Amino acid sequence: MQKGLKVTWDDDSESGFQIGGEWNSSASMLVATVDSPISLKLLSISSSSSLESVESDKSSAEVKIARSVDNEGEEFENLFCGLFRLAEMFWSRVWFFGGAFCVCLCWFCLLTGADGQITQPEEVSAMRAIKQSLVDSNRNLNNWNRGDPCMSNWTGVLCFNSTLDDGYLHVRDLQLPNMNLSGSLSPELGRLSYMIILDFMWNQISGSIPKEIGNITSLELLLLNGNQLTGSLPEEIGYLPNLDRIQINQNHISGSLPKSFANLNKTKHFHMNNNSISGQIPPELSMLPNLVHLLLDNNNLSGYLPPDLANLPNLLILQLDNNHFDGTSIPASYSNMSHLLKLSLRNCGLQGPIPDLSRIPNLAYIDLSSNQLNGSIPPEKLPENMTTIDLSNNNLTGPIPSNFSSLPLLLKLSLANNLLNGSVPSIIWQNRTSSRPEGLEVDLQNNIITNISGSSNLPPNVTVRLQGNPICLNTNLVQFCGTQTQYISHIQSSENSNAFCPVQACPYEYAPSSPVPCFCAEPLIVGYRLKSPGFTDFRPYKYQFEGYLTNGLDLEIFQLYIDSFIWEEGPRLKMYLKFFPVYNVNTSSSVFNKNEVLRIRSMFTGCKIPDSEIFGPYELLNFTLWGPYEDVIPLSSKSGISKGALAGIVVGAVAGEEIVSLIILRLLMRKRQAVSKRRQLSKITIKIDGVKDFTYGELALATKNFDASAQVGQGGYGKVYKGTLADGTVVAIKRAQEGSLQGEKEFLTEIELSSRFHHRNLVSLLGYCDEESKTKEPLGLAMRVRIALGSAKGILYLHTEADPPIFHRDIKASIILLDSRLNAKVADFGLSRLAPVPDIEGTTPGHVSTVVMGTPGYLDPEYFLTQKLTDKSDVYSLGVVFLELLTGMHPISHGKNIVREVNTAYRSGMIFSVVDDRLGAYPAECVERFVNLGLKCCQEETEARPSMAEVVRELETIWGMMPEFDTKTISGDVSSSDLVSVVIPPITPR
Repeated sequence: MQKGLKVTWDDDSESGFQIGGEWNSSASMLVATVDSPISLKLLSISSSSSLESVESDKSSAEVKIARSVDNEGEEFENLFCGLFRLAEMFWSRVWFFGGAFCVCLCWFCLLTGADGQITQPEEVSAMRAIKQSLVDSNRNLNNWNRGDPCMSNWTGVLCFNSTLDDGYLHVRDLQLPNMNLSGSLSPELGRLSYMIILDFMWNQISGSIPKEIGNITSLELLLLNGNQLTGSLPEEIGYLPNLDRIQINQNHISGSLPKSFANLNKTKHFHMNNNSISGQIPPELSMLPNLVHLLLDNNNLSGYLPPDLANLPNLLILQLDNNHFDGTSIPASYSNMSHLLKLSLRNCGLQGPIPDLSRIPNLAYIDLSSNQLNGSIPPEKLPENMTTIDLSNNNLTGPIPSNFSSLPLLLKLSLANNLLNGSVPSIIWQNRTSSRPEGLEVDLQNNIITNISGSSNLPPNVTVRLQGNPICLNTNLVQFCGTQTQYISHIQSSENSNAFCPVQACPYEYAPSSPVPCFCAEPLIVGYRLKSPGFTDFRPYKYQFEGYLTNGLDLEIFQLYIDSFIWEEGPRLKMYLKFFPVYNVNTSSSVFNKNEVLRIRSMFTGCKIPDSEIFGPYELLNFTLWGPYEDVIPLSSKSGISKGALAGIVVGAVAGEEIVSLIILRLLMRKRQAVSKRRQLSKITIKIDGVKDFTYGELALATKNFDASAQVGQGGYGKVYKGTLADGTVVAIKRAQEGSLQGEKEFLTEIELSSRFHHRNLVSLLGYCDEESKTKEPLGLAMRVRIALGSAKGILYLHTEADPPIFHRDIKASIILLDSRLNAKVADFGLSRLAPVPDIEGTTPGHVSTVVMGTPGYLDPEYFLTQKLTDKSDVYSLGVVFLELLTGMHPISHGKNIVREVNTAYRSGMIFSVVDDRLGAYPAECVERFVNLGLKCCQEETEARPSMAEVVRELETIWGMMPEFDTKTISGDVSSSDLVSVVIPPITPR
């Protein structure tokens, strides 16, 4: 143990009783001070060696504890623990003798480790102050109330692996992204003086950025983007000597850019877009030797563009769109930016001519649109790696120069809404290679173009728009002047190599690009955004991107699957990525191991993926861990049923004269005999009026010992069986098993909520068990519409009539049960959440903030991204069920997503190609309206989806349009079973 080691003890109570002290090695004594002089006397403490003396001076508030020392490290722990007990004696006035000392030592060692390592006390105090300034609505930081930050694995706290020169452990990273935190940032952050990463991305934190952060001289990454921060940027941040990245975009920061930022000699990334920063860009920033990305778009900057920015030796991206440099011009010196890849000055109020940019050898992207630039377009030839040129919405005059030809990578040339005249040279597009998969878009609308010089034939991958020009008075140029639809790339799917894999055999997903056929694995799902890509069409760069990202993550290229992407304002490219483990012939593992998950996550959170010239800077939107990965990084302490526990729920519904019941049985197999005693302490006690306590034997008898022939459904919790109780009641039995995704909390939630429901389209609770231990004919359209209508009515009841209202959160086909009359019964409320209630002012919040739960394929993407659960989240999930009813497809199968597949078919006019062939004859108009409703429910934007009441009204309209014969003939039995799942046997995806 180091000499001069300082220790503190801080009670968890608000009073914060403290003892601090210093270990004097030579004197074998721990000298401590207390915050109030209280006399004490300790008679004896039993241990391997006796305590020789305890002295207290009331006037000086000093306590001395001395003892004989054989082993300095061990005795220090003993003395520290003795001091801890003394402190507790001060507080509680309770004397502990004998074994109390040994208990204390064990407790201390559990918290700090056998070698006595603890976190630096000043940092512990700072961490608690940080927590007090935050509002943790999801209770992710619950474990910050106990133990030691470094040794007890506080949520989001990463420490150095060993003690530093002062003998203490220190906080290295504070990573708390996407945790729905609000409140403010505490000035105490400045006391974490060894910290390298400070990450509060994508929360709801308000207030200003504390100037004390400028004291963290070791800080390399300051990641505060995606919050509600206000105020100005502290000057003190400009004196952080090791700062690599300042990322504060998407806040409400105001005020000017501090001139002190010119001192950030190691900073490479200024990401400050989408704020309210005002004033002049300091010319002093031109002194930054390592700056590569300067993103200040969407602010309130004014004044002039500093010519000195051309002196930045390593600048790759200058993005200043949507600011107010009104009446100023683009400095001619910008032609000398030798490393520049992207120049984006859109909508900045700029005037004057366009400078000659041909001397920038690697320039690939120019956007000077929506200004008041005038004069002619410079005729000099631009670099060959140009992908995007946008000079639209200016006052440019003169002819269109031919220098836009011979640009083999060009994807977009927009000169629309100018005053350009004369002929357009067809050489711009005629030299395009027809075999290239990407297209060229040339937009010349609303100019004064009168002719095309050269051939008027268009290659198949080229689009030229000339509407609004005199040339379009010639009616023979339909391909140039007719109505054309602009291509917007929203989603991308990989090739399907698993078309013939057995769907039911895979509880996860088949890895789409795995070299091993039908490799079933659970992917890591990552939300990811390119903040300033060097292109406007992702298609030609897809494979290059896959190689870049997997190489940066040290993964194989086939481990990455791009599930979807969408262009956002900026333009920025948002993606959802899936990373699959590699098939291991020795273990056949279908999941990543914990170390690999942590490694991949740290690559994203630590911004360790190397920068790319073409893809530009990126940001992590989320790295959600669920299923087998949810405990890799525990967010808070979890209470769960012991592995010896067996419990169940019995649920029933009354439909007409028949009683149809659902029994949900939770069964976790006992691992060892020692569990029994522990189980007695944690056994669930459920007492709800009208709820029966079933025995396991009763449930086994009802299902013929859970015979496979009685199975009617399956989910993450386990299986659902059809059974008949001794009194003839037809039931469904939900039986969870070891490894179930439903824990104690969800189980108890289901019991409590289910007991409240009384509606013909909802199952209701009959009882529980706590002790040891598909249709013959295809459903027609009318039947499927009726199932959809009943399900929607059940969910509408939860949203509007249940008291209190409920958000289901896990709607899927397998939780909608049918009786013999095809009455739909919505079940499985284990993940349900109470809807928000009005506050004292009568305002009802629009969402519930909660960790992401649900089933892949049915999960609302907005909820997945923001952790904000709304009634529209249930609408999205039910929309997926509607699409299943129509197509017979699974939500996710063989790398294909049902929403994407149906949407593509719908937009291409081929909707009937994806309708389930087993529907038989059906009215086309009913199918079209049903498809349209399902797709509306599955809109990415929450506000674009209908309410559940609107869904019910539309389904009632569709039901009314059905032929009378169809609606009358569905009342008979549809199977020999009295209770079946709504899951339709799948068909091969098209």
